[in-house]
Amino acid sequence: MDALSQTLSVVRLVGAIFLHGRFTAPWCYQSPHADTAVPYLEPGAERVVIFHMITEGECWVEMGNAPPMRLVAGDAVLFPQGDAHRMGSEPGLAPASGARLNEVLARRPRQLSYGGGGATTKLICGYLACDDRLARMLLTGLAPVVKVGVRGSNSGIWLEASLRYALAEARSPRPGGHGVLAKLAEVLFIEVLRIHMNEQADGRTGWLAGVNDRVVGAALRALHAEPTHAWALDELARVANSSRSVLAERFQHIVGQAPMQYLAQWRMLLASNLLTSSNAPLARIAQEVGYQTDTAFSRAFRREYGLPPAAWRRQKAGTNPRQIGS
Repeated sequence: MDALSQTLSVVRLVGAIFLHGRFTAPWCYQSPHADTAVPYLEPGAERVVIFHMITEGECWVEMGNAPPMRLVAGDAVLFPQGDAHRMGSEPGLAPASGARLNEVLARRPRQLSYGGGGATTKLICGYLACDDRLARMLLTGLAPVVKVGVRGSNSGIWLEASLRYALAEARSPRPGGHGVLAKLAEVLFIEVLRIHMNEQADGRTGWLAGVNDRVVGAALRALHAEPTHAWALDELARVANSSRSVLAERFQHIVGQAPMQYLAQWRMLLASNLLTSSNAPLARIAQEVGYQTDTAFSRAFRREYGLPPAAWRRQKAGTNPRQIGS
């Protein structure tokens, strides 16, 4: 199993489609920073990543002083850092003023239609909530806005048709429509990451670039496949069919940290998942993430999260009943 699949299989993500828009030119709306929307989208989430998919027509994305980006039907855009942005029928339009954010997001998915009566653009807006450490690991090195053409992928046509079906089901009286839509939001997010990985140019850095690198990707697969193993750099280099020095240098350059430092971080993500998704005793969790004693595990966990694991578990249970990021 590749490192991306392994990561997604053990760390629970929470996604949803929150808006289905039909806009007619001229139109423009302002999307605030994702942190502003967290209380209304996913209360208690440490990190929310916003994404949009254009299903009909075209539009433009503007963010800060960056050049406008044109989107056409089948394009999806992801905002890894949750930056505020504008979307409109053409660059330079003033965003519309309307209902407050809490009113817009009170019912999901919100059906929103407005504009001047010209060319039609339809889009779907969604989000993914996760642990902030997981987001930093997956999304480090990405541009502030990532654009991919979903229709060009093998699953793109199926995914787009499924989203349309699920949106219709969410408005029907039959149960389960919102659940299907939530799962499809997660699939869309993952598909955007997969397509972007395949389109990345050589020389990029970040975790996704590391997965695609021959040497670093092999090391990541090994660390994710056997996180409890007592890895040493020499052994990891042999698995990656590389020298110790080459692996250390490439891993540090692309991923941004040393292999053993990365392994410790990955073990802590696994531990946080187990702490919030199970009632397993600390001693068992320590063994499942590669620590021989719960004392050593507790020290490592406190360094990463600022609290001992038992206190951190109680805090999460009390403040976040949905266990976001588990």
